[in-house]
Amino acid sequence: MKKPHVHASHPAVITRLKKANGHLSSTIEMLVEGRTCLDIAQQLQAVENAIHQAKKVLIQDHLDHCLEDLLGAVDKDQQDSIEEFKEITRYL
Repeated sequence: MKKPHVHASHPAVITRLKKANGHLSSTIEMLVEGRTCLDIAQQLQAVENAIHQAKKVLIQDHLDHCLEDLLGAVDKDQQDSIEEFKEITRYL
């Protein structure tokens, strides 16, 4: 059996996903109520943003911890390249 894979960022990811879930539930209610397309589009944007932020936090945390664990000790040039790689992924 695989051991649980838990990072310090997981509670923050869970919070963001719960927020997205709330926005999605609100969107469904808005559709049922016949709210305007503009209102619904704005709510869907909130769903997308919350999910995007959750994904970004998860990936950044993975890169910060798992990549270093995998590679172990590296020389300064390699470490600089790793740090640059991690930094550029923040723009995804």
